[in-house]
Amino acid sequence: MPTERFQFTGEGGHQLSAALELPDGEPAAYALFAHCFTCGKDTLAAKRISVALAAKGIAVLRFDFTGLGSSEGDFANSTFSSNVSDLVRAADHLRATRRAPSILIGHSLGGAAIVAAAGKIPEAKAVVTIAAPSDPAHVTGLFSEHIDNIRAQGEVEVSLAGRPFRIGREFLDDIVEHELMKDVTGLHKALLVMHSPVDNTVGVDNATKIFVSAKHPKSFVSLDHADHLLTKPADALYAADVIAAWASRYVDAAKPAKTIDLPEAPRQVVVRETRKSKFNQIISVGPHRLVADEPVAAGGEDAGPGPYDFLLAGLGACTSMTMRLYADRKSLPLDRVTVTLKHSKIYAKDCAECETREGMLDQIERDITMEGALDSEQRKKLMEIADKCPVHRTLTSDIRIVTKAVS
Repeated sequence: MPTERFQFTGEGGHQLSAALELPDGEPAAYALFAHCFTCGKDTLAAKRISVALAAKGIAVLRFDFTGLGSSEGDFANSTFSSNVSDLVRAADHLRATRRAPSILIGHSLGGAAIVAAAGKIPEAKAVVTIAAPSDPAHVTGLFSEHIDNIRAQGEVEVSLAGRPFRIGREFLDDIVEHELMKDVTGLHKALLVMHSPVDNTVGVDNATKIFVSAKHPKSFVSLDHADHLLTKPADALYAADVIAAWASRYVDAAKPAKTIDLPEAPRQVVVRETRKSKFNQIISVGPHRLVADEPVAAGGEDAGPGPYDFLLAGLGACTSMTMRLYADRKSLPLDRVTVTLKHSKIYAKDCAECETREGMLDQIERDITMEGALDSEQRKKLMEIADKCPVHRTLTSDIRIVTKAVS
């Protein structure tokens, strides 16, 4: 999937560095992502969630707040209010160049900022907070021992997550004055609160306060066993899956150019590396997006099925569909088909019906369960039909694969 990188002008006149994750086709919706305090647009959670949402057809804009990452400006001069203003500027940029965001997502303090900005982005219909504090001032607990010095000296360098940052008195004054619960109660947009019950940075009680204060429609999803920064790939991917499914009820998906009941030719399948990990791939089949990977034992992160898993899935699906078509056409009492498949390598000499007698052969074991009041003859005929599914015939016939390099 393409990533468009650019800059836009923030509230303070600085150029802010942004990345727009785009799906391969026309986006179903646009989302705006706000990263955590002192983080950046390329943190693991921000990038993984954005890429995963793009794979599901949702374009996501994320950017570095003032003085962070590749953005201009001095972090010491930024405040919670300036972050909120920069989010509104980001939405303005999307509105002017693409389409205004209908989904707003914020992580940690970014979650508080996204709620505060939501009222200034009229097109936004769905708001998501991930590990967000119920009070922005919660973040001052990260450098509480320096607060007196900051107020006395006006600006002090503190260490956060092993990195130095300069925090100014203006930041303290601004964040204390902001009452987030007023923004939550006056949101008037669908809200999804996501939080881990074992979050040691921002306790889950913050999620409770946000959820209780919000008006319906509102939802809560527990990110069981996840840490505050969602450092495990599976946690970020799970969050993206839930966000995409939940938001689909509230945003207007882009309409396809035309409706096609049955395509005359097979749809093109495009497989592209995501570069998120060694083997991670995004598969595009028309409007559908799938993720492929390898198991951890094979050097992958198990973020999706492997190549042979997809091969078996294709055979299994074709087998079941072919049996269903035949059963319906013959009015057979077939209630449900379940196909279980397994791929392995066997020695050729162990295959009595195989012509090849040397080396190793691929073997696919296919177990078919048929539910329904079928007699023995009907079951026998359906098993014969299973071997006539198009994918089965393809796999057992001579296959010609033409490969060429495309510039």
